[in-house]
Amino acid sequence: MTTTRQNTDVTAALRALEDDRASVRLRAALAVGTTPDPGSVAKLVERCGVEPEFFVRDMLTWALTRHPTALTLPGLLRELRSERAQARAQALHTLSKIGDRRAWPAVTRELLRDADDEVARSAWRTAALLVPEGEESALAAVLATQFGRGGRETRLSLSRALVALGEAVGPALDAGETSPDPRVRTHALATRRLLRDPDAGFDFAIEEAKRVVALGGSGGEGQ
Repeated sequence: MTTTRQNTDVTAALRALEDDRASVRLRAALAVGTTPDPGSVAKLVERCGVEPEFFVRDMLTWALTRHPTALTLPGLLRELRSERAQARAQALHTLSKIGDRRAWPAVTRELLRDADDEVARSAWRTAALLVPEGEESALAAVLATQFGRGGRETRLSLSRALVALGEAVGPALDAGETSPDPRVRTHALATRRLLRDPDAGFDFAIEEAKRVVALGGSGGEGQ
């Protein structure tokens, strides 16, 4: 009887994930995560790709982390190839929360350079977390191709990902600081400043880097 009741509750919660009211969807995601059930995984992954509200997506991710990785990983990896940018971004976000390094090969160069900023940002964060020891420099070289991209939040995300890789990013920063593009040089210089002094603050680092670039410098004193 208890099993039957649980199955009924799970089925009702999964249906509620499609309710028009965000508050109902949020409670449903919480319920599914509170009582993990293998039959919920596919629906949770699917909803991550289409759920319009950020806070509900975050609860869906939490619910997925409550299930065994062996069940969640295959569906999330498939979502990385989805045509929907949100599906790719949320799958990457969820993989970063799960933290299983078996997902590393799926964080491809294509995702790291994805045309959608949110997908790219999620890929940078996830890659910096999952990168195997010894591959940090290679990852940094790919990330450095994105210097100067997008607005403040996108540039901040890239700098944070690079700083998380530690001293292995040195050659990538060197290359960025000698770019003919002033936006790239500025971003690389700011990232080096954050690597040296994580408490400096991104906006301060960017303004300082702009002054150096305006004066014709390339940050050579840090090389």
